[in-house]
Amino acid sequence: MAVVVLSPCNVANFPEGGGHFWVYMQYAQGLRRLGCDVYWLEHFDRSTDANRDAALLSTFFERMECYGLGGKAILYTSRSQPRGDREPDEYLGMPRFEAEAIWRRADLLLNFHYAATEALLSRFRRTALVDIDPGLLQFWMGVGQLRVPYHDFHFTIGETVGTPRARFPDCGRDWIHIRPPICLEFWPPVYDADDEAFTTVSSWWGAGKAGEESWVTDGKGISYDNNKRISFLEFVDLPQRTNQVLELALYLGDGDDGDRQVLESHGWRIRHSREVAGTPAAYQSYVQRSRGEFSCAKPSCMRFQNAWISDRTLCYLASGKPAVVQDTGPSSFLPNGEGLFRFATAGQAVEALAAVNADYGRHCRAAREIAEAYFDARPICERILNVALCGTIGESREHLRVET
Repeated sequence: MAVVVLSPCNVANFPEGGGHFWVYMQYAQGLRRLGCDVYWLEHFDRSTDANRDAALLSTFFERMECYGLGGKAILYTSRSQPRGDREPDEYLGMPRFEAEAIWRRADLLLNFHYAATEALLSRFRRTALVDIDPGLLQFWMGVGQLRVPYHDFHFTIGETVGTPRARFPDCGRDWIHIRPPICLEFWPPVYDADDEAFTTVSSWWGAGKAGEESWVTDGKGISYDNNKRISFLEFVDLPQRTNQVLELALYLGDGDDGDRQVLESHGWRIRHSREVAGTPAAYQSYVQRSRGEFSCAKPSCMRFQNAWISDRTLCYLASGKPAVVQDTGPSSFLPNGEGLFRFATAGQAVEALAAVNADYGRHCRAAREIAEAYFDARPICERILNVALCGTIGESREHLRVET
């Protein structure tokens, strides 16, 4: 039985992010279904409010228990060292000696935390980075905004990363392609022809609050607003062009009342994501009560043409919910026109919504079939294990670059 330590980012400190939780849990459950002994390792940012921290910790460990990781989740805190390392100075959920014994016997650290340090990585015999921000991660690395230590293996969910089609550098890494996984057993199809709204769950600003914009800039002339807000507002009049109810569950801040009024005046139904998808269970229920998904992508996805598909969209597809999502570039495998529609213009979005509703049952079945054919967590996690545990560290892996 392989021992795999999963290192997610910002789950414990973001309890209202039900969808964010599922990004990493898909990998954890896929690995568990392959027989792996899976542990969860995450940095926890303490605040000056001890009661708030206690509530965060209680919520986190309760959720781990619910999803089969009770006693296997370890949080650590750290003090910033002069050279910027974040070495654990306290473990939460497990004694230090027990936690570090697990690191020593672990077969693999599967790391999603780009800011993890060499000091922490050195505790594991094999390390693998998983890039879930294709294009953006390489851009940040290329312009020096983010320093990502070398890992033994570098996985990416981006089709174009490290290929001649990429509109961004490979940063000198050998990128191994995987698809984002969905644990199908946790996301069964749920069919109800009377489900009303096409929905999505999304941030509005990059950091989740008005005024904390997420800009892409290299300091030399490339600079643009990369918030979902920009993308959605480009299609603000869409509800006036279709009879389909469109609902957005957005992570809104106190300063977003004006944007909300603009959206609602154009026919959008607006919910706050914390109210309808603020826990993993609520997020799942919200997705599975939807008629389908309508969503836009961050501007960087269209600029980079990275063929990105959201982990959230996979939850809709696996649940048998057709998805109408913004086109992020040519894909070697993503279907378009049955179960999944990719639009570049408002007209294409209107046509896609009409096509789904004209034969709703067929598109629901097709959505589930897409999830089963391309995104099943079992073969995806098996590929990760086969490469990371069987490959020679440092060897050329050119033959592993593109999965077809």
